[in-house]
Amino acid sequence: MEELARESINLLAKPNSLDIGRSSLSSSGAVFILLKSALGAGLLNFPWAFNRAGGIHSAIAVEMVSLIFLISGLVVLGYCSSISNQSTYQGVVKELCGPAVGRLCEICFVFNVFMISIAFLVVVEDQLSKLCDSMANNGTTWEGVGTARSWYTDHRLGLSAICLLVILPLSVPEELGFQKYISILGTFAATYLTIMVVVKFYLMKDSALLPEYHSSSVSSWAAMFTVVPTICFGFQCHEASVAIYSSMQNRKLSHWILISVLSMVTCLLIYSITGMYGYLTFGTDVAADILMSYPDNEVLIIIGRLLFGISIITIYPIILHLGRSVIQELCVKCRPQHLAITAAYERRLRVLLTSCWVLVTMGVALFVPDISEVISLIGGISAFFIFIFPGLCLVCAMKTEAVSPRARWCLLVWGTVTILCGVFIFGQSTASAAIELIERLI
Repeated sequence: MEELARESINLLAKPNSLDIGRSSLSSSGAVFILLKSALGAGLLNFPWAFNRAGGIHSAIAVEMVSLIFLISGLVVLGYCSSISNQSTYQGVVKELCGPAVGRLCEICFVFNVFMISIAFLVVVEDQLSKLCDSMANNGTTWEGVGTARSWYTDHRLGLSAICLLVILPLSVPEELGFQKYISILGTFAATYLTIMVVVKFYLMKDSALLPEYHSSSVSSWAAMFTVVPTICFGFQCHEASVAIYSSMQNRKLSHWILISVLSMVTCLLIYSITGMYGYLTFGTDVAADILMSYPDNEVLIIIGRLLFGISIITIYPIILHLGRSVIQELCVKCRPQHLAITAAYERRLRVLLTSCWVLVTMGVALFVPDISEVISLIGGISAFFIFIFPGLCLVCAMKTEAVSPRARWCLLVWGTVTILCGVFIFGQSTASAAIELIERLI
């Protein structure tokens, strides 16, 4: 397991350093890293998405349809990586679709990981809020005094302290070797959350504490599609898939298809179980972050909050590293010619970019009401990486690859359908997020 963790951090944190001629990643390692890339904070939002979609049946139906495109995107990216000899997502897009589309891919990539960073901090703030409430309630009960909360139980202060004293020092170094010791924590936290949600459902069922009202039908097609951004955010592992495929021992396309199917089906089961049981537990009152729906002082819930909070704090530096590397490369290319690239220059640039990234994401997270607001935007941007860019790569690849005319037309049609679906999801998710923001401001 430690070996898999080390492979994971090498692939996810340093994708540009992969040597495509070095094939060392096992099949089990590829499945593990794809799962680790996908399972994360999106799991907290699935019960809420089930409610927004109109219930279990409609939400699972959307998931099953989305699964076809999710697996297709992974397969297409693996195929395009093999024919382009590129070991990064951006490299594949730039090689097959041209420099202009490649630059758009880099911009979307940076914006995507930036928004994911904000979502992570919103989750940390949510867990801090509940933990601080628990501390305040315990303090009130023990002291027998009023309900006024102490200044040190303010979750905004706690988030600021964690960002400045923990996340920032962990994110500044160029190497993220510490992650190999704790990179398994995120997968463990996701597994624990799923088991906890199921256990709590049956405990509350036995105590007759379950709500009586659940949505049983879809109010509109637009409401049904509100689950799509959560699916895109939750199943998002496509950015790392090219690096994973490029380092596999067995890079046969049929084998990669098997890896993709196993990974996505496993994710589907975990997300569906969590979404279904979380929704059945709280019904239409379920919070955007499922952990926020549970009581403050239960031991099982506190452990879940701590696990998710710690895992996100340790994953945040990897996300920052991915975005920083793209911005840093652009800064080096655009620097004045007389300015030499020295170790001191690289260190100052890295510290500046890291500090700005942490401070800006922290500032935004402090004013975001809940994770659903961020996921709506992330889901739209994720459509580029799951639908649009893979579709473009497939269409462009068919211009040069030697395949039969029938296969060429089938793949061109599928690539076009994928692009159109991605554009629709991006437009619908972004418009919905903008409307909700305007309504909130008004």
